[in-house]
Amino acid sequence: MRLGRRGVLVSYRARAAGTFLPSTGDDMQPMLNIAVRAARRAGDLIVRGQQRGHELDVQVKQRNEFVTEIDKAAEQEIISCIRGFHPDHAFLGEESGASGSGDFVWVIDPLDGTTNFLHGFPQFAVSLALKVKGRTEVGVVYDPLRQELFTATRGGGAQLDGKRLRVSDRRELEESLIGTGFPYREHARLDAYLQMFRAVTLRTRGIRRPGAAALDLAYVAAARLDGFWELGLKEWDMAAGCLMISEAGGMVTDLHGGARFAEIGDVCAGNPRVHAALLREIQKAVPRV
Repeated sequence: MRLGRRGVLVSYRARAAGTFLPSTGDDMQPMLNIAVRAARRAGDLIVRGQQRGHELDVQVKQRNEFVTEIDKAAEQEIISCIRGFHPDHAFLGEESGASGSGDFVWVIDPLDGTTNFLHGFPQFAVSLALKVKGRTEVGVVYDPLRQELFTATRGGGAQLDGKRLRVSDRRELEESLIGTGFPYREHARLDAYLQMFRAVTLRTRGIRRPGAAALDLAYVAAARLDGFWELGLKEWDMAAGCLMISEAGGMVTDLHGGARFAEIGDVCAGNPRVHAALLREIQKAVPRV
């Protein structure tokens, strides 16, 4: 079946069965199809794992950062799925680290929002991106509870279940809803972050901290949030979501306004006007971010 350039309408049953493959009209479609399949398989495993609840084996990686057997199993499910099609591709996974080498590298967060998952808080996702020669070309964020599939390919746009995404059109920070995440990995920067939080709180309609950065970024692309910032993220937290925002017409930078967010781990994103205003507030609050 050939999918059209403008996307397709699919039934809930087709999405749930994993038969839905969003259209992009570019040469990354086969890679996107594989990413969707891998993300859905991991999502199914996560949902089954949630039903086991307190029976899960949980390990502490560092303070306030956990890994469960489900994180590890979901990552291996993704890698196994992709290797079935491309055994020569490399991987950068949150749980298993880097493996392989070459031009094609899959960046994987098998369960973004593990703490939420452990507490039964329904905000977590699978995040999966493909980098080709160092540039992110494909991104998938899959919410297995809501069965919402966010996808993007470079030059092909961003979609939610086959419908084209655009960032919000709000022009003023005062009417914007902003997402964020507390720097739980880097408590040394907490005071600086709280200054930013205060400054942004005073200028916006509200701030939300759901606890899964991949979904927060996807929500910016889908205009559910007007902007987002966070400190100390890893590449697997944001590779897919940042591509989605760019493909949905938004802006993504580091806190200096540059393009080193993946390297630094500090990110500011939003529609172009909100991004610029949000970045100014952050920089005023902490001049040397």
